[in-house]
Amino acid sequence: MANEHFFPEIEPFAKGDLQVSKRHRIYWESCGNPDGKPIIFLHGGPGAGCTDIDRRFFHPEHFRSILFDQRGCGRSRPLGEVEDNCIDDLVADIERIREELEIEDWHVFGGSWGSTLALYYAQQHPDRCRSLILRGIWLLRDEELDWWLYRIRFVQPEIWRPFAEHLPPEERGDLLEGYWRRLNDKNRDTAMAAAKAWSIYEGSCCTLLPNDEFTAHFADENTAWSVARLEAHYFRNVRLEPDDLLLQQIDRIRHIPSIIVHGRYDIVCPVKSADDLHRLWPEASKIIVPDAGHSSHEPGITRELIAATERVRSSGSPCL
Repeated sequence: MANEHFFPEIEPFAKGDLQVSKRHRIYWESCGNPDGKPIIFLHGGPGAGCTDIDRRFFHPEHFRSILFDQRGCGRSRPLGEVEDNCIDDLVADIERIREELEIEDWHVFGGSWGSTLALYYAQQHPDRCRSLILRGIWLLRDEELDWWLYRIRFVQPEIWRPFAEHLPPEERGDLLEGYWRRLNDKNRDTAMAAAKAWSIYEGSCCTLLPNDEFTAHFADENTAWSVARLEAHYFRNVRLEPDDLLLQQIDRIRHIPSIIVHGRYDIVCPVKSADDLHRLWPEASKIIVPDAGHSSHEPGITRELIAATERVRSSGSPCL
């Protein structure tokens, strides 16, 4: 669902697979100008992987954009693997890619779960980040998980109901635990049915207006398998301590030029998270897109993200 704001289609000038553990091998690619400003794209999910459209946020003559599929998703293998898969592993992978490509420091672009990862990475390695472009803020707090699992029903009950009713009534008091059991069921059909119910629920909530093409992407078996398993894994097993760690550590990145872009009607990641972040970090620019939901492929979101990358191109900073 590319729109007119994207740059033209582009193919990578380099790509490869990097063995990051005995279990995991991750796919990466570089696009644009080999001598351009380096910028790394951190996709959402966890588990969504990168798409060809994601290459098109960056001016191909001026950026060296690096995209990679995080552990267990996209073209990385094994697909849907949750062992040896936590946020510190992903940060280590980002550093391995940077070192493999002989990049000293780079701009960081992340949306949804990618914003979580971008914030955490920058707080661990602030000297490696020239700037941050953050979209659809998700801070992995209890209140956000409660919203995603339960409270979306107050806004979109007809989308939430099939998600909840995939489980029998006696298991709906703890949807995460019920889905976790099914996603790990030895019966592949049982596990895949749960994965599709989970993934379609998310995909259906991502756009301001219904978009069958977007939802169909989340219904794809490989996408559903990685999105559902990895999201359930991270929601259940990989939590930040304390719950608001990313907010508590803002001083580590306060000096990094940064922008927050968020859709006013984002149902997946409610705008309160962007507001909470910006209230503690007023040095970052903030744009609330008035006619958009969650997806980076919605025209208003795309427009503002590309405007931010263009400011990086011209001045080195995404800030307004």
